[in-house]
Amino acid sequence: MPLLDFLDPQAVLPALRVSGKKQALQELAAHAAKLTGLSEAAIYEALLQRERLGSTGIGEGIAIPHGKLPGLARIFGLVARLEKPIDFEALDGQHVDVLFLLLAPEGAGADHLKALARVARVLREPGLIERVRATKDAAALYAIMTELPKAA
Repeated sequence: MPLLDFLDPQAVLPALRVSGKKQALQELAAHAAKLTGLSEAAIYEALLQRERLGSTGIGEGIAIPHGKLPGLARIFGLVARLEKPIDFEALDGQHVDVLFLLLAPEGAGADHLKALARVARVLREPGLIERVRATKDAAALYAIMTELPKAA
């Protein structure tokens, strides 16, 4: 089973063009709404509420915006590589060019935190983020994000 089994091949945006954090969250919400059947406004509002608590920009050009939503059947992931890095108010002050949207059902509890930890762990795999930044192909980006790490 892939490490990020909640990422679908359709939930990959290899060259998203946005000018700032607000637009990035709007675009993520719009794409997630198409794939989940949930309201774009509800997804966007959940992301905004989480960002008000503190930026989900975790550093090194990576952000993991996330939230819980009623009506969502299962954990949902969407990965986006930005054409140009944007200010995301990340902890290290670096601009962000890789976003991983994570949505969980309202009652997901610990499963939401486990999925968040899995995403962060995958994005910290040595060499992975460089491979993500080097591709503009959706299928290749999906493969990078879902393949199991090579045994040492």
